[in-house]
Amino acid sequence: MDIQVLLITASSSDARAVEEALAGDHRASFHVQRMSRLPEDLGWLRHGATNVALLDLLLPDVQGIGALNRLIAAAPQVPILVFGGTTNDELATQAVRRGAQDHLPRTHLDSYCLPRALRNVIDRKAAEEALFLEKERAQVTLDSIGDAVLSTDAAGNVMYLNSVAEQLLGWSREEASGRPLGKVFRVLDGITREPPARNPMELAMKRNEPVGLAANSVLVRRDGMETAIEDSAAPIRGRDGRVIGAVMVFHDVSASREVMAKMSHLAQHDYLTDLPNPVLLDDRIAQAIALAQRHDRQLAVLYMDLDRFKDVNDSLGHDTGDKLLQSVAQRLKACVRGSDSISRKGGDEFVVLLSEITHAEHAALAADKIIAAVATAHQIAGRELWLTASIGIGIYPVDGADANTLLKAADAAMYQAKQRGRNQYSFSRQVNLRPAPLRSIRS
Repeated sequence: MDIQVLLITASSSDARAVEEALAGDHRASFHVQRMSRLPEDLGWLRHGATNVALLDLLLPDVQGIGALNRLIAAAPQVPILVFGGTTNDELATQAVRRGAQDHLPRTHLDSYCLPRALRNVIDRKAAEEALFLEKERAQVTLDSIGDAVLSTDAAGNVMYLNSVAEQLLGWSREEASGRPLGKVFRVLDGITREPPARNPMELAMKRNEPVGLAANSVLVRRDGMETAIEDSAAPIRGRDGRVIGAVMVFHDVSASREVMAKMSHLAQHDYLTDLPNPVLLDDRIAQAIALAQRHDRQLAVLYMDLDRFKDVNDSLGHDTGDKLLQSVAQRLKACVRGSDSISRKGGDEFVVLLSEITHAEHAALAADKIIAAVATAHQIAGRELWLTASIGIGIYPVDGADANTLLKAADAAMYQAKQRGRNQYSFSRQVNLRPAPLRSIRS
């Protein structure tokens, strides 16, 4: 995969560090175009082939957020990774809030952190764009749905139904005409299963103004079938201004609610494995930390990276690689408790949250179990594939008091496990296991 990187920095040493770090990456071919300053005209970025921008927050001509704002305004489609300062730098935090995909400290411009950070911001931007397009398609769909129309006289008897109303209600116009509204239009609260105290048509006539149906309303059709609906009712006035009836416009929102539920799920889950994505994982870790703090307990975060997974994609293709990732995800689910969480961090990286542990060896036992499960042959498209994994372990509260710190500790420990030969786990810091160190599967 070829990735075009726009590097904007005045520092020659940083530029060399970036080029050297990216030149050694084996997952993608990075092509770096360097600029020492931010040009006045950035319009060419809208039509260029730039995949990601790497922006120094300390440019001599336009520093900090000003440079970021100009870059976003010129090319909102290009994901931006900012660098400079430290992890807790206020400027870096502000940059991420303003639209940068992520921040990388200047000390992390190495062959391990930088390529992965660039790939992550590209993947994240692509996911955001896909979600935006999904929302746009859903909106167009909702706008094209035909509305049902029902009208009553002043006494609340049905006077008219259009064809869409006939379909939704299960009554023909002739059958419904003259019947009390409550006989034809039956609606319940989708949560309490109780009918509203007063129907919207009656309220519209009494208040002499438009009103809407309560949220979560469910229409019960003549045959008992239920449909989620939204509606509005308005009074009908005669020539003298007196209310002589009411009209209701309503439509089936089952599809839109289903789409919204799907979009909500997609926004929080990985499209390939259906595991929680990093956004949902951070929320779950934060909740687990709050509970652990309240009850004086420990929890563990396991950061797992599949060893040499790129070889699978290169030799067998991405379709096989995707199926292998799905197989790994299923095995991870079988290795943990229902109260634990598994997330695909991106690419071939996974995170396991052990929401409650008594001792550090419980995390080691889980890591051993996962390593053994991953190492067992995977049956993919009629062939056996073998895979190993390296795991880093971070323990709350000794390795961090928040999700971000814990993840970084576990990530660093995973890198140590790889340096030690892969196919094993490593704790973020020295841990005394009880009663004895547990077996680790090693290459």
